[in-house]
Amino acid sequence: MEQFIRYILSNFTLSFFVVGLIFSAFALYRNRHRLTKSFVIESIFKYYCFWAHGVSWIYNAVMHTVFHTSAAEFIGWEDSPFQLEVGFASLGFGLIGLLALKKDFSLRLALVIGTSAFLWGAAGGHIYEIIAKENFAPGNAGIMLWSGLLMPVIGIVLLVLSYQVDKKQESLLYEK
Repeated sequence: MEQFIRYILSNFTLSFFVVGLIFSAFALYRNRHRLTKSFVIESIFKYYCFWAHGVSWIYNAVMHTVFHTSAAEFIGWEDSPFQLEVGFASLGFGLIGLLALKKDFSLRLALVIGTSAFLWGAAGGHIYEIIAKENFAPGNAGIMLWSGLLMPVIGIVLLVLSYQVDKKQESLLYEK
């Protein structure tokens, strides 16, 4: 059990993404008799924002501010004041993620753009560390690298799908 909990907490980006999918699946199941494409996309997107960004980034903020020594070790870095900067940036992204639970395209656009820039930049840094310094620490070459590459793609896909569905619904309203 201890290993399982350690795995969940060490791979929190994946863990909170999966929790978001579970919440989405529950919402879809509860509303299975009246599902629409719009409802499915909204259910997935809102819990993606809340769990995969809101809760996950706040967890990251706590790790980089309160447990900065452990976080640095996990990534294969020396502890430094930079940890606090990452922590407070993470806190900002997390708060936006929590707010993006509410369907607000502009807020979700800002969340996806901001976190994508950060995550792809961080992934580039992780790749550099792997190549230049052979840093294969779990927090550098493991799930953090993959989530840094894939979470923006998922966010962009959900953003595009949400935009398309909303535009289609808007055009149907104007046709009436």
